[in-house]
Amino acid sequence: MKKTLLLLMTILPFYLSIAQVIKGTVVNDAEKPIANVNIYLDGTKTGTISGSDGSFSLNLPSKNNNSLVFKKDDYETFTINTSEVLNKTLKVVLIKSKEIEEVVIIPFTEAAYKNYINFFLDSFIGYDKENVRIKNQRSLKFAYDKNNKTLKVKAPQTLIIENKNLGYIIEYNLVEFSANFEENTTRFVGTSFFKETKSNDKVKLNRMNAYDGSQVHFFRSVFANKVADEGFIVNQITKFPNSKYPTEEELQRLKDFAEMFKSKGTLNVPEDILDIGNRKRSEQPYKIAITKTQIPETDYTKKTDNKLYLDYDYMMQINFKKYFYELKKGQFVKATTPIVQTSFLHLENDNFEIYSNGNTSNPGMLTNQGEFTKNKIEFLLPLDYELEN
Repeated sequence: MKKTLLLLMTILPFYLSIAQVIKGTVVNDAEKPIANVNIYLDGTKTGTISGSDGSFSLNLPSKNNNSLVFKKDDYETFTINTSEVLNKTLKVVLIKSKEIEEVVIIPFTEAAYKNYINFFLDSFIGYDKENVRIKNQRSLKFAYDKNNKTLKVKAPQTLIIENKNLGYIIEYNLVEFSANFEENTTRFVGTSFFKETKSNDKVKLNRMNAYDGSQVHFFRSVFANKVADEGFIVNQITKFPNSKYPTEEELQRLKDFAEMFKSKGTLNVPEDILDIGNRKRSEQPYKIAITKTQIPETDYTKKTDNKLYLDYDYMMQINFKKYFYELKKGQFVKATTPIVQTSFLHLENDNFEIYSNGNTSNPGMLTNQGEFTKNKIEFLLPLDYELEN
């Protein structure tokens, strides 16, 4: 069954508008106050906790378009855009969560760790498992669909992630993690709250290198109309069908044969089936070509009602010459030799609002490839991060 989210919110007028403040109470469906609810701006260091009477008050930065998150383990998470609730008093009703899974959940075991954890950590955290780790990763649960070759990971508890390199503890609410091994795709969506643990020169250096050339850096440049000034080059990519890739009919024949193979266990594989399988593995469905170079921001953005949107019918290739920062004699300086990094963005016939902090509306639906995909949790910075002086 599909899980239904039941959340209620009552907004009452709050007329003091001297500062951007959000205040109110958090209660359950029996109108009893809920204490120790984490309330934070998604992806930032700005947050608070509800008191014993469920009350809270949160001062916001002057400009932000973040989601406001209400998170407490064993309750459904509630999120809302801050623009809808600024300078108002809220009554937020959280409902006890009920987990209903469509497939059998495999609890954490050593066998599950061997089969799934390493893949999950590589895809979600990154590869520096010594300095970036989930402190409560044994709370994770896995669901594997053998027929469709898909893996889902659930986190019943808020994940506590320690990043020693960047000097943060991240409280991460994993909303969705899914991997499709047939299509070789991975997707994860969640909300995050950052707590700074240290800020020495080495940590500052790591943060600068994590930010430079990142997707957040790119979108901040787009918002400020400084893409070229910041060192990004955007090209237009056109996709062409690959005639060597199997047709839909051939793919269906391959799938039908695989089902028959599993049921009968035959080893006689026809030559045409072998050919289809080889072409599926070695070829891509589409070939791509650069059809326009150094396109300006006006080609792939539009402004509507003073809002900036990413809006483009083609795939975007984003090249960036990255000069890694180094620490010399107490000063942060850029190396003299750059590394060229390439990323791709797919809008999939959708558009996304771009915010000044480098975030976008509905970021989980923005498909990327290349260097941007390496920006996993180990390189994740809060959205209120500013490049070190």
